[in-house]
Amino acid sequence: MEDTQNIDIRSDIPLLNEVIYLDAASTTPTPEPVVNAMCDYFHNFNANIGRGAYKTAVKATMKFENTRERIAKFINCNRNEVIFTKNTTEAINLVANSLEFKKGDSIIVPNIEHHSNFLPWLNLKKAGVNLKVIKTDKYGVIDLSDIEKAVDDTTKLITTTHISNSIGSCQPIYDIGDIAEENDILYLVDAAQSAGHVKFDVKETKADFVSFPGHKGLFGPVGTGFLYSKSDVMDKLKPVNLGGGTVSKVTEDDFTLESAPGRFEGGTQNIAGVIGLGAAVNYVENVGIENIEKHSTKLTKYMFDKINSIDNTICYGNPDNIHGIVAFNVEGMNSHDVAKILDELKDICVRSGYHCAIPAIKHIGADKLGGTVRASVHYYNTKEEIDILAETVEEISKFAGG
Repeated sequence: MEDTQNIDIRSDIPLLNEVIYLDAASTTPTPEPVVNAMCDYFHNFNANIGRGAYKTAVKATMKFENTRERIAKFINCNRNEVIFTKNTTEAINLVANSLEFKKGDSIIVPNIEHHSNFLPWLNLKKAGVNLKVIKTDKYGVIDLSDIEKAVDDTTKLITTTHISNSIGSCQPIYDIGDIAEENDILYLVDAAQSAGHVKFDVKETKADFVSFPGHKGLFGPVGTGFLYSKSDVMDKLKPVNLGGGTVSKVTEDDFTLESAPGRFEGGTQNIAGVIGLGAAVNYVENVGIENIEKHSTKLTKYMFDKINSIDNTICYGNPDNIHGIVAFNVEGMNSHDVAKILDELKDICVRSGYHCAIPAIKHIGADKLGGTVRASVHYYNTKEEIDILAETVEEISKFAGG
């Protein structure tokens, strides 16, 4: 019998009639109301923003900026603290390439990060910045004492993911925020796997920067995302994408930047995508973030327990401290082979491999099996789907076991 609480949302995502979709950590299918909002732009007011005084352009600008207002309310910040990007990766790179780091500065980062929150900082080593990589425990969780030990007079930034994309482990971001605040250190949180899955108040994190994707938990279209930047640190960011829309005055000798966030949003934006993102945030609010979090928490624990009870399987992470993601392997089988068989037998969509987090996969010892199989859920998933996943994994494990 189907979990009835998900019937409405499932009707908005036709793809769910065809497959068992367990890859929300990568991309969440886009609901009809979000698609409709984008089509409305293309059909009825397809114009550039901030470029014209005619009614169609004004409407496009208004709809675009309405999304900024919705996001600001959703994460509890001022509208001018929201900078649109095309994804989380661009948001993090904006901070890494805009802050002025000097030789001898240090950055603290855990070893379980997605490459998007590791490579930009690793790249700064070429400029003489010291990267202090903190090893997590066997469950992929940061020990706060290790952060405190790493902090010194050279520390300019602490950064961490909220929920690991490879393991699903939840990090103590609020306690880390306290450490950053007490030591007057900039703090960035990667909310790629928590936005739209759990309640997220940027003020409570005490973060100076938070990167968000549109296309994962928030149900938005691909190619959308945004960066929260605390207003009193935004002046420390130097725009790296200069051009149309970023300046208020230009002479042959100099230029004057627009106020934030315009100075960071050079060129024509993904207007339809941002309008769709606004509809997506509204969609999440209508479902209720508390309902989503409660459902995903229960389903994650249920999925972990079901798969972990199967012979010849390995589950990673602490079941009491993971959210939305269960990473596992079938002993003796490559993770990609398991994922392919799940798809071929039951149309189950899961991700496999290193999940753009090679150091994390090596840390948990899963590199010998080509990474992990990662099943990730959202509000539309049901216990019945998890049962089918577990039954199919059990079939595969019997074959693998000989």
